[in-house]
Amino acid sequence: MLLYVTLGSNDLAQSSRFYDAALKTLGIERRVTEEDEIGYAHPSDTRCRLWVLKPYDGKEASFGNGSMVTLEAPSRAAVQAFYAAALANGGTDEGAPGLRPFHEHFYACYVRDPDGNKLSAVCEIPA
Repeated sequence: MLLYVTLGSNDLAQSSRFYDAALKTLGIERRVTEEDEIGYAHPSDTRCRLWVLKPYDGKEASFGNGSMVTLEAPSRAAVQAFYAAALANGGTDEGAPGLRPFHEHFYACYVRDPDGNKLSAVCEIPA
């Protein structure tokens, strides 16, 4: 359903460190590095599905209230690794890894990137 997602950044160097470390834990790698944007993809994908960029209008990047990007994790350990890497690379806590009430196997964590964009990593595989 989704073609790709973009997130604004005011400091791409800082965002690169954050996303490189956090997404690596989910098997996602950076494929594109430009002056004004970086793009990420899963190795099995032919195109970048997550872009972090300086806003095209030249204004400061900001985050949306109620907006969140949720990334699929292959295991609960990957959710924990994502959370740890995010916090170690400039992210902030929005909810530690754990089961959530959405269904019995919904294991998730929530963080904000250095620009305030909210992210979640979720594993729905039974433990």
